[in-house]
Amino acid sequence: MAVQKKEAAGDQSHSKSQPKSQPKNCYCLAKCVLKGSAVLQAVYGHIRSPTTLDVVFGKETALELVVVSENGTIQPVCEQTVFGTIKDLAVLPWNDQCRAAQPQTYGKDLLVVLSDSGNLSFLTFSVEMHRFLAVAHIHLSQSGNLRRELGRMLAVESKGRAIAVAAFEDRMAVFPVTTAAGNNIVEEKIVYPMESRMQVVDTEPGSSRTRETITGLGTIWSMSFVSIECKASSKGGSILVLAVLLHRKGAVLNELQVLVCDTKEKTIHLRSRFSSPGPLALSVAGIPASPGFALLFRNGDFILLDLINPSNPCVVSRVRLSRLTVDEEMNVLEDYAGQEGDEEGNFSVAASALLELSDSRTSSAGRGDIIYSEQCKFSSSCPAISSWSWEPDYFGNPRLVICLDVGDFFIAEFLLGVQDGIKIKVSNCHYKCSPCKLLLWTKGGFIAALVEMGDGQVLKIEEGALVCRSLIQNIAPILDISLVDYHNEKQDQMFACCGMGREGSLRIIRNGISVEKLLSTPPIYQGVTGTWTMRMKHHDSYHSFLVISFVEETRVLSVGLSFVDITDAVGFDPNASTLACGLVEEGRVVQVCRNEVRLCAPTAAAHPAGLDLSVPLCTSWRPKSLSISLGAIAWRTIILALSSPGILLMLGIRTSSSGGHELYEIQKVQLQAEVSCISIPQEEPGPSSVPASIVGLVEDNSYGTFPDGVEIGKICVVGTHKPSVELLSMVHGENFTALAVGSISLTNTMGTAVSGCVPQDVRLALFDRLYILSGLRNGMLLRYEWPTSSIFSSELTSPNCALNTMLDAKSSLTDSYESCHSQDKINFNKMDTAESSFPAQLQLIAVRRVGMTPVFLVPLCESLRSDIIALSDRPWLIQIARDSQRIAYTSISFQPATHATPVSSIDCPTGIFFVADCSLHLVEMVHTKRLNVQKLLLGRTPRRVLYHSESKTLLVMQSECYEDDSGPVSEICCVDPLSGSLLSTFRLDPGETAKCMRLWKVGNEQVLVVGTGLSAGRAIMPSGEAERGHFHTNFQWMMG
Repeated sequence: MAVQKKEAAGDQSHSKSQPKSQPKNCYCLAKCVLKGSAVLQAVYGHIRSPTTLDVVFGKETALELVVVSENGTIQPVCEQTVFGTIKDLAVLPWNDQCRAAQPQTYGKDLLVVLSDSGNLSFLTFSVEMHRFLAVAHIHLSQSGNLRRELGRMLAVESKGRAIAVAAFEDRMAVFPVTTAAGNNIVEEKIVYPMESRMQVVDTEPGSSRTRETITGLGTIWSMSFVSIECKASSKGGSILVLAVLLHRKGAVLNELQVLVCDTKEKTIHLRSRFSSPGPLALSVAGIPASPGFALLFRNGDFILLDLINPSNPCVVSRVRLSRLTVDEEMNVLEDYAGQEGDEEGNFSVAASALLELSDSRTSSAGRGDIIYSEQCKFSSSCPAISSWSWEPDYFGNPRLVICLDVGDFFIAEFLLGVQDGIKIKVSNCHYKCSPCKLLLWTKGGFIAALVEMGDGQVLKIEEGALVCRSLIQNIAPILDISLVDYHNEKQDQMFACCGMGREGSLRIIRNGISVEKLLSTPPIYQGVTGTWTMRMKHHDSYHSFLVISFVEETRVLSVGLSFVDITDAVGFDPNASTLACGLVEEGRVVQVCRNEVRLCAPTAAAHPAGLDLSVPLCTSWRPKSLSISLGAIAWRTIILALSSPGILLMLGIRTSSSGGHELYEIQKVQLQAEVSCISIPQEEPGPSSVPASIVGLVEDNSYGTFPDGVEIGKICVVGTHKPSVELLSMVHGENFTALAVGSISLTNTMGTAVSGCVPQDVRLALFDRLYILSGLRNGMLLRYEWPTSSIFSSELTSPNCALNTMLDAKSSLTDSYESCHSQDKINFNKMDTAESSFPAQLQLIAVRRVGMTPVFLVPLCESLRSDIIALSDRPWLIQIARDSQRIAYTSISFQPATHATPVSSIDCPTGIFFVADCSLHLVEMVHTKRLNVQKLLLGRTPRRVLYHSESKTLLVMQSECYEDDSGPVSEICCVDPLSGSLLSTFRLDPGETAKCMRLWKVGNEQVLVVGTGLSAGRAIMPSGEAERGHFHTNFQWMMG
């Protein structure tokens, strides 16, 4: 995206003095977009399918679908922007008795979104399109943030029978979920109050003047449905109880109103009001599986309310959370009657004993009994509940995780079925971190704890304690950035000032997927033509050999953090360039060169499982009169492409008369066009693993859904110079069979054919169906699929599409060809077709340009569901499980590479070898991170950042205001960008606040200019302008 920047009038006055060759206009290029990371809402449910449990983050103007893996990391699946700003987010659970069955939403939970667009939206996730789709939109009000218009807050009934929507003040409505068939999700809204009531009041006794007062609900703080017993409803479940917490103008405390909604009669009535003296009530929540009970969270405690009789709410017990030792637990179940007028905290005997216990043990809170994180901040004041979340899919008693505004975590268990009613059992402080704005308890005991201006955490309950398993990165707010290529890798990165207070930090933000370098060699590897990794045995967990091919030689290295040349012990020809290599049988590897194919049995010097001989056993096969152009190796099978006139040949391995092993020809076929690339799909030994992002969407073993004739291990994919992509059957003893063919013919918007469409690499991939990826020599990437009724993408079938597809059903494989080389003993076979029918016509689904140079495809492992690295102008990661009908790819934060291969060892199980700038780089790719960001914790709020290139250090201006009225404290720090260590600090005078800074070169010296302000009062007026007479600017000069 290029944006033209107009010249200023002042610059035009100097245009005559500028050289004529200098362009008049300046263009700014946006290379990438950094998506927002601040999470404001989080929900959990069966979003993608009835069997998956997914998490959806609301990020102001976008929705992000993520999954929590088994190790506790957050893995992104999809992020999609929405129209408007998200106000609230909720999940409407599936209920076949309350919601009409629709094919696209059957068994799935719906995502309910409330935004300032004025609509109540119901969304479902389409696995095929890899995006959220709107099921229905309900118009509520005009777009914007009107106080008395619906669109501020959501509440969903636990069984999915109704949805409540509230305005900022005075109004709310209930939408019953419809059971009628059709596209409607909810019925007509039931508004409360129905009409504003008017009251006439005399301003003075005996005066005729009057004024009108509109009596409304007030400012709505929170609301929640409260489940009731089925027998309590005499109308077949049409009675719903809604608890609304609101604040009336002029009132001291908030008020809880209990409303009863009759969905059949379409009425809402006020049953009772409840206001308890004491702390300010903040929110209300129903209790799962506890009909008639609710929790009222207040500033410093929460109380259990009995709403079995909505007309007479009463308090059962009060719980005040405080710091306890690990071995202590508190049980609260006392009659609260008669204590409502006590504002000093004289509650039940158990609560008073608890307060005494907590006060006496305040000094023991830091003895190591409580788990603290680095960002914790102790507060001696009475803490308030900042966030909470219920345990999903609980068995037995419901549990609630609570975070206080001082960062303490508690777990409250609600014991049901006891003789006295409900018993609340609150545990000790399990964990301590920064105060969390949002908590979400997910499956597997994982809890997502989200911080407003810092990194969140994924916590897990282990042996009665909370343990941090991973971080949820949040770089908001960003106060300043500095763009620089620090590592000289031709990859721009930003140093950003992020966070506030103790969460203040410097972030190193890079484009693409994060890569961690483990090893780099000097630039001594010129002329590399290919890299491969091989195992010694089929069931080995790790690779044994790394093969590097050069223009006129080959080297074999042992795999590990230290690489040793073992070429002679393996048996490969060191004086020939390698076209392909791989494991063909247990303990035997194959090297394909231009003039021969070598079968080698390495010795024990190369691998402990090798032969106990001084030299490896080798045998070779040579083509007659032709040279080899391409090769591919699979288990007991070798496929070769010979040079013109274009022959595809299969070799096998057998036991010779002498007891050894030898290679022999099985079959070969004549092609119409030269073969440009070959690949043989394989699967790693053992059960196939399904990525966490598609668990539940597809079965672990989906091979029964393959098209007819497609069997892994008996097929190969070839690209030809026709150009075309073809899937062939290669069964031993049978002729080659064309199973599917797709020709490549692309045109641009001008109707001109796109040149360079010869396939450079082809791969077979699997998501919910099989498809073929092909990288072309012109930098384009294609995706082919078998024909189905709904396979075409809308963007490709559009008449305005830039790329048009012409599928040719004609295969490049011809009839039998009488070889002119009579010395060949094996005859050419006639090409068969599956079941004597025409080959399937592959359909082109998606086209993407990833660069201008040829595209090489490198799978991360031998699995059809493996992600694939695409090498072109820069490396890309093609995420197989991210999309079902498109090409989902993300850039890798690494320099342009010519070759790559995955490598697995004990020290580095998920490594990748890149060849870039004549050097070898062993890296690990951290593609599970939501952001490619490195954190340098400062502990204070950073305001400005500059990069000093000469010293390769960061200059950070940070300032902080403390609660002890000591005034602002400003510092200029020198930070090492590699380790984040503080090298030096310059503190400004007390009361002097740093505002800006810049590097300035004076003569041969470089100085840092800092603008400061001296303020005795408010520096900014409500209008946003600087208040005169209270702001002064000084300049500090520091040596660079």
